[in-house]
Amino acid sequence: MTNETEFYDQVVRRISRIIVGLGVVGAVVVAVRKGAGSGFAFLIGSAISFASFWGWRYLVDALGPNPQPRKPVFFVIRLLALVGVAWVIIKFLGLNLAAAALGLLVSGAAVVLEIIYELIYAS
Repeated sequence: MTNETEFYDQVVRRISRIIVGLGVVGAVVVAVRKGAGSGFAFLIGSAISFASFWGWRYLVDALGPNPQPRKPVFFVIRLLALVGVAWVIIKFLGLNLAAAALGLLVSGAAVVLEIIYELIYAS
């Protein structure tokens, strides 16, 4: 069982790193091509995507064989606050909504890259 837990933790760490990397690199690329505001909007979308990924991780941990006691209410409140702040920033600063929406896809891309990694390097 420990081996499975270690494998799961490694996968989650890799996906987290990929999300952060894609978010930062994507924000820089979008900023260079479309302007700093669009890059910032992409970064906001990536941050929300990262928070969503961690929310799913908490759900999986709660359903696992050794559930860890967590208070999901606080996570939901934090996620809603983050989304609210992001909406206000995008709306009032006039940032690119398409760039923010594209940033929301970062965690999905990270999972696909992790799957490809596992297919190539699985032992």
